[in-house]
Amino acid sequence: MRKLLIALAALALAACASVEKLGAANDIHKLLVSIRDNDGQTFDAHVDHEALKKELSAQLDKKIGKNEKLKGLAALLGPQVVDFADTALVQPKTFRVVAEQYGYKSDTKIPNPLVIAQVLKTLPDGRVCATRKKDGPCMLVFTKEQGVWKLSSFEGDFSMLRIKL
Repeated sequence: MRKLLIALAALALAACASVEKLGAANDIHKLLVSIRDNDGQTFDAHVDHEALKKELSAQLDKKIGKNEKLKGLAALLGPQVVDFADTALVQPKTFRVVAEQYGYKSDTKIPNPLVIAQVLKTLPDGRVCATRKKDGPCMLVFTKEQGVWKLSSFEGDFSMLRIKL
């Protein structure tokens, strides 16, 4: 009887994780459609700009921290550079370029939420991350805020974020 209860508890936990991933997958699907359609309003509703700015600032500090000559300039310009980067880079067309680097073109069908849920990992802190392959490393991390899963971290190479002219 005890083993049955433990098995049922494990199944219940797995079901919760699956429901959580499916909820995240629905919002990620909306984000992907907004990227494809260059829909800035929906894109912004599914992106945590402040979290991404903090991450970009930390990356900038890490890179510049190695160069003593640039530290002073970074202290002076850092916030403005991060704000510019958020405005210039964190937008649908930039993420479309990233998607194209992974083989997703504008005419590629966006996977449905069930397919997306299969490449999501639930992280110990409750966030979920999207991977390129089922057991691959995290690329994009999403956090649930006020009932909406938002892109909150980019684990990929920041050099992939480019403005397509």
